[in-house]
Amino acid sequence: MRLLLTSAGVTNPSIHDALVGLLDKPIAEARALCIPTAQYGHPMCGPDSAWRFVSGRSHLPMCDLGWRSLGVLELTALPSIDEERWVPWVRDADVLLVAGGEATYLCHWMRQSGLADLLPSLRDTVWVGLSAGSMVLTPRIGADFVEWPSAPDDRTLGVVDFSIFPHLDEVPENTLAEAERWAREIAGPAYAIDDQTAIAVTDGTVEVVSEGHWKVLRS
Repeated sequence: MRLLLTSAGVTNPSIHDALVGLLDKPIAEARALCIPTAQYGHPMCGPDSAWRFVSGRSHLPMCDLGWRSLGVLELTALPSIDEERWVPWVRDADVLLVAGGEATYLCHWMRQSGLADLLPSLRDTVWVGLSAGSMVLTPRIGADFVEWPSAPDDRTLGVVDFSIFPHLDEVPENTLAEAERWAREIAGPAYAIDDQTAIAVTDGTVEVVSEGHWKVLRS
């Protein structure tokens, strides 16, 4: 699977170009599924923000980029649907657009739905994460980012071997000093990225794509 792990979506031409490169085709020829599930686990999100994400009305560019087709994949519904139905939907998509929200809640439903088990076989699919939609693929998110009361801990899927501190300097509490404190808790490889930065991962190769600022906190 090819990954584009963003803090705030496809916010500038450099991230846009990286997305097109990962797709290996124009966006107008690519079929997308958007996954709003993480929205429902975060106290600052809800039905209105989920609607804005899937309808392309959000200020975070993801679903409004001009896809050939766009569908909604709600992970909480998948356990009640036969895999013979929903797995082809995922395999037919060129890209999965994964909303922000609560990463441990998203992790739970990725496991419960079976999507987490399917990921290793999606070699040509592009995963575009937004905030928690990126963090869910990391080993840990840190206690500061856990907002779901039922989360057993801060561990997530560990698809990549580094953690992400998003929205660097975009909100008052997300300072570099806070990111460095968070990184000591994570105790593993980590990046702090602002909303003009993304991390692209292809075949294990990691590249930071940025028109803003970022920092390797631990390597």
